[in-house]
Amino acid sequence: MRTTLALDDDIFAYARECAARERISIGKAISKLARDGIRLQSATVCRQMPVTSKYALLPRRDEVVTSEHVRDLMDQEGI
Repeated sequence: MRTTLALDDDIFAYARECAARERISIGKAISKLARDGIRLQSATVCRQMPVTSKYALLPRRDEVVTSEHVRDLMDQEGI
């Protein structure tokens, strides 16, 4: 999508540096930075949401939960 944006000078400079470092266009760099910001904000919102059921949403983690993890937790809880 093509559009025109008014960016603050420091934001444009940072996006230009990111684009040069990653060898991508400034538009792609700004899109990537916006996505990163959205993910971060989404994770923060999930942590602040009140729990309305026994199944709460948790922020994304850098590990895979396996059956062994579940069994260990069940043992700890006495289930």
